[in-house]
Amino acid sequence: MDHEKIIVLDFGGQYNQLIARRVRECNVYCEVQPYTLSLEEIKAKNPKGIIFTGGPNSVYDETSPRYTNEIYEMGVPILGICYGAQLMAYQLGGKVETAPVSEYGRTEVDIDSKDGLFQDVADKTICWMSHTDYISEAPEGFKVTAHTPVCPVAAMENKERKLYALQPHPEVMHTVEGMKMLRAFVKDVCGCSGDWQMGSFVENTIQAVREKVGDGKVLCALSGGVDSSVAAVLLSKAVGKQLTCVFVDHGLLRKNEGDEVEAVFGPDGPYDLNFVRVNAQQRFYDKLAGVTEPEQKRKIIGEEFIRVFEEEAKKIGAVDFLVQGTIYPDVIESGLGKSAVIKSHHNVGGLPDHVDFKEIVEPLRMLFKDEVRKAGLELGIPDYLVFRQPFPGPGLGIRIIGDVTEEKVKIVQDADAIYREEIARAMESGLIPKYGEEGTLGQYFAALTNMRSVGVMGDFRTYDYAVALRAVLTSDFMTAEAAQLPWEVLQTVTTRIVNEVSTSIALCTTARESRRER
Repeated sequence: MDHEKIIVLDFGGQYNQLIARRVRECNVYCEVQPYTLSLEEIKAKNPKGIIFTGGPNSVYDETSPRYTNEIYEMGVPILGICYGAQLMAYQLGGKVETAPVSEYGRTEVDIDSKDGLFQDVADKTICWMSHTDYISEAPEGFKVTAHTPVCPVAAMENKERKLYALQPHPEVMHTVEGMKMLRAFVKDVCGCSGDWQMGSFVENTIQAVREKVGDGKVLCALSGGVDSSVAAVLLSKAVGKQLTCVFVDHGLLRKNEGDEVEAVFGPDGPYDLNFVRVNAQQRFYDKLAGVTEPEQKRKIIGEEFIRVFEEEAKKIGAVDFLVQGTIYPDVIESGLGKSAVIKSHHNVGGLPDHVDFKEIVEPLRMLFKDEVRKAGLELGIPDYLVFRQPFPGPGLGIRIIGDVTEEKVKIVQDADAIYREEIARAMESGLIPKYGEEGTLGQYFAALTNMRSVGVMGDFRTYDYAVALRAVLTSDFMTAEAAQLPWEVLQTVTTRIVNEVSTSIALCTTARESRRER
């Protein structure tokens, strides 16, 4: 991509995606790369700036991740965050040691210099700290620009060499003025103008796909979720009738979702697509029989998806390309370089070794969830589709703890449908903020636990599964906090689930200041 670029070198930090996400909020393209990326590869990418992430290690441990000191001589601005800051200090002659007092959580930081990263930041600002080691002495040539009572070098800089370091995490929302710090680095230090715009991304991607595909046939794995829907419409605009969308109903969808997807993308829907629906419920149930481990479920579902698509491709005849709605968090969470695998997404870490297609096309692979939504709006997809509740490819298979059975699927489908109906009703009545308003729920769903509870209904003893309700506030789908739902909403949901969902009578919920079992 011919865009200004910031590279995030991942040293194992838990916020690596979030750093990239915040940089993109500045309209600057940013990608996460493993710290094992060679200097030659970095130079080839021609970045305007580099950011070192945090990490769980101590820089003075010989086994900890490092990077060659030559990177500091490139002349490209570098920002080290937490472990990245300590690594910079340690490699350039400063002193890093175990702090006499660790700092975790919200911390008041004193700003010593208003230049560089802190030009628009208050003299005292609240930041998020998460460290046991600290920089006790800055390297020669560096100026200390911030401190706390227990951290003498909370920030430092060497303007001449364009090297900057922050002990706090500016990328998390708990750092009140963190975006000001990151924006100062990206815009002022790196000199980025901000050319990462969704309109141009959509236009350029359509053209790139058109050139790649040529006159080849394309099969799109359509789940009906936000990501695959945006990918399908984008490909349709690029190659028209060369595209066939295959929707696999694996029996793990939300209640009535198969019919809803067909209504939108099928022959009677608003899009002129070649649409094929494959009802493969029993096939997936058989493959998942007795499997309880979530990662194994993901991999089984991922492989079976591909096998179904391959079979459908043979019916269509000589399909060259398989399109997936893979997005950037899918890639990173599935394991990037030596980073930890958060979860194997069925379309990344769940793919089998052999795939019977010439090439897999993933037009949204470098986008975060909110960017995918923006792309959808640019493509003219209606709001109700763009802002629908996200749903994982493996579906209810990973929202059922333990083995998957048709009976369990029915329980969680019915419970989830009730939950979503009542949330929608609460939004309409003003009890919960609507989409686009502050405090909007990012995600909410019902899951089926493998815990069973004794109860009484109509004077009869019952012994059935507990349903868990989840609701979080998030916009980027990487970080989240628990939503405080009104108890009257939860009470309605619990009553309906107990009365209406067959065989399921136990329910676990968490409300504002209450925890009750029903």
